[in-house]
Amino acid sequence: MANEPKRWTCEEFEKALPDLFENAQGGKLSADPQFADILRDCPQAAELVRDLEYIAETARLLLEPEVDAPSSDLWQKIERELGDAPGSPVQ
Repeated sequence: MANEPKRWTCEEFEKALPDLFENAQGGKLSADPQFADILRDCPQAAELVRDLEYIAETARLLLEPEVDAPSSDLWQKIERELGDAPGSPVQ
């Protein structure tokens, strides 16, 4: 009986969300089976979790360095190349 999952009320779950997110694997509460019942039974909590996961994922993507990003002087190189081409209007 000690391994039985906690039975949350919607209010308890929403109050505990900051701590739950902090301890969640990969920041994904929606993927954790222990929260399946509360997310099904409390649409407002489920929507809040979706929003928080979206915000966390967006923030992570914004902070990640772009692996395939072109160098910062790419456009200057392109302009130089075009400017050096015969008959180019950029000269």
